[in-house]
Amino acid sequence: MHGAAGQPMTSPNGSGTSWEPASTPAYMIHEQAGKWTLMFHGEAKIGVNAQGGPRGVTKFESQNWFMPMASRGVGRGTLELRGMFSAEPLTYSGAGSPQLFQTGEVYRGRPIVDAQHPHDLLMELSAKYTLPVGERGSWFAYFGYPGEPALGPVAFMHRASASENPSAPLAHHLQDSTHIAFGVFTTGFTYRWLKVEGSVFNGREPDEDRYGFEAGPWDSRSVRVSVAPSANWVFQYSYGLLKNPELLHEGDTRRQTASVQYNRPLRRGNWATGLIWGRNREGHEGDTFRLNSYTLESTLNFLDRNYVYTRLELVDKKDILRPEDLRKLGYGEHAHPQFRIGAYTFGYVRDLYAGDKYTLGLGGNTTLYSKPEALDALYGRNPVSYKMFLRIRLGGRGAGHGM
Repeated sequence: MHGAAGQPMTSPNGSGTSWEPASTPAYMIHEQAGKWTLMFHGEAKIGVNAQGGPRGVTKFESQNWFMPMASRGVGRGTLELRGMFSAEPLTYSGAGSPQLFQTGEVYRGRPIVDAQHPHDLLMELSAKYTLPVGERGSWFAYFGYPGEPALGPVAFMHRASASENPSAPLAHHLQDSTHIAFGVFTTGFTYRWLKVEGSVFNGREPDEDRYGFEAGPWDSRSVRVSVAPSANWVFQYSYGLLKNPELLHEGDTRRQTASVQYNRPLRRGNWATGLIWGRNREGHEGDTFRLNSYTLESTLNFLDRNYVYTRLELVDKKDILRPEDLRKLGYGEHAHPQFRIGAYTFGYVRDLYAGDKYTLGLGGNTTLYSKPEALDALYGRNPVSYKMFLRIRLGGRGAGHGM
C-alpha cells in the first residue's frame, strides 16, 4: 500500500494524524482531478432518540458529518488538505442530543448534563505535509484550525469499531474530546510500524457558538506513540497537558489514554473492535479529581448487508449533578461527588441499499445502565434508552484505503 507520492504507508490515517489498522475498510467517493486525488467521506444518521427514566426525553434528530480531502505530490513529499463539517448545530436542539449521564461543554452558561453537545459547523480545516526519509521512514507536519492534536485514539465518529453507533461514548471527554481544537500543530516521524508525534495546541473546549472560529493560547501539549505490528492491529499511548480546558472552571487537566484497535476482513464482511482506556487528572479551585474510563466497542459486518454492534463502558463522572440535584441528594452546593457509571449498548443495522456512491441502512439500539443506588432518586432504578435511525453513508465499501 502506498501514498499519493509513492511513500510507504504502514497504516492508514484515522482522524487527525492518528492510525487505524491498515485492513480497515473505507467508505468514500474517490475521484482524480489532474494531479489531485480527491476523496469524499460523510454520513448522517437520522431518527428517534428516546432516553429512559425520569430525566430522559425523546427527540427526532440527526448526527452527521462531511469530510472532503485532497492530496497530491509536492516536491519529494505529499500534501494533504482536509476539511470536516457538521450540520449538527441545526439538527440538534437545545443543549444537544439527549443522552443519560453524558457531560461536557456548556449551554447558556451552564454545564451540559444528560446530553451530547452538537459538534461545530467547522470541525477541521487542516493541511499535512509528509516527506519520505530513507526507504521506510517519513517525517510529517500537520496544521489545523481547527484540527486534532496527537492525543487519544481515533475520534469516535471515525473508528470502525463505532461506525454504526449514533451515540458518543460517555467516556468521550476522558479519551478523544480534543478532536476539535482551534489551533494545533503536530509533527512527528514514522518508521515502518512505529509512529512518534507531538503537538502544541489550544486545549480550551469549544464554546456554545457553533458557527465561528475561536481563539485561545496554544499552551497545551501532547505526545503519542503508535505501533502497527500488522495490517490488523494498532496500539497507541498518549499523554497530554490541557491548559484550562473547561470554560466555567479554571484549572488544568492531565490526560492519559491507551487503546488497542483490531480489524479483521471477512469473506462477506468485516469485524472491527476497540479497547480504550482514558484517565483525567483534573485540578479545579484547589481540588484534584482522578477520573478513569474503560470502553470496549465492536462492530461485526456479516453477509454483506448486516451489522451488529456493541459498546460497553465504565466511566467515572463528577459533573452529572446540577445545583438542585446536589440539594435533593443532600450534598453541599460546592460538592463534586464522583460516580462510576456503566452503559451497555447493543444494536443492529441492515443495509437497504448498497451502491457505489452511497449506502442506506436502517437500524436501532438499546442501552442499559449501571449506577450507584444514590442516583435512583434522579434517574430511576433501571432506565433503558432506545434509538431508531436511518443511516446514509457516502461511497461503497472499499478495503484498506483509510482516510
